[in-house]
Amino acid sequence: MPFLPDMAAELERESRQPTIRTLRADDAAAVAEILRQSPEAVFWPEGSVKEVLEWKGSLGIVIEAAGKVVAFLIGRQTVEEGEILNLAVSPADRRKGTGGALLQAAVEAFRRGGVHRVNLEVRESNAAGIAFYEKHGFFKAGRRDGYYRDPIEAAIIMQKRLAR
Repeated sequence: MPFLPDMAAELERESRQPTIRTLRADDAAAVAEILRQSPEAVFWPEGSVKEVLEWKGSLGIVIEAAGKVVAFLIGRQTVEEGEILNLAVSPADRRKGTGGALLQAAVEAFRRGGVHRVNLEVRESNAAGIAFYEKHGFFKAGRRDGYYRDPIEAAIIMQKRLAR
C-alpha cells in the first residue's frame, strides 16, 4: 500500500489550504487579535464583533488557514446597498491575495442579495488601503472630516457600483 503515505500528505496539505467561511461568534477573539495588529483599521473588541453579527443584514466572512482565522470582513446590507464595516488581514498573511478574496466574496454575496452599490470608509492616510480598494473597482466618492478617532482623521468614502 505505497499510496497511503502520499494520500496522507495530500490530505494534510489540503487541511492547511485557506478556506473562506462564515464568521461565527466564537471567532470574535481571533478577529479582535487581528485588529490589535492592524492599527490602520478601527479596533472592535470581542463584544462588538459578536453584537454586529446579530444585526439584521449583517455579513461576516473569515479566511481560515491551518485551523486559524487569518482575515475577516464584516459588512451589512440595507435593501439595495451594502457597506463594508471592517476588513483586516493578519500581518503574516498580507500581500497574498487574502484581502482580495474576502472582498470578492463579500461583493458576490451582496450582489446575490440584490445590492446595487457597496460603500466603505478608509482612513485618509491609508494609501495602501485606498489603492487596494481602487484595484478592486472602488472609487473615491467623498470625504468625512474627523470620522476616525485615535488619531482623529478624515475618512475617504469609497464606492463600487454592481451590475444589475
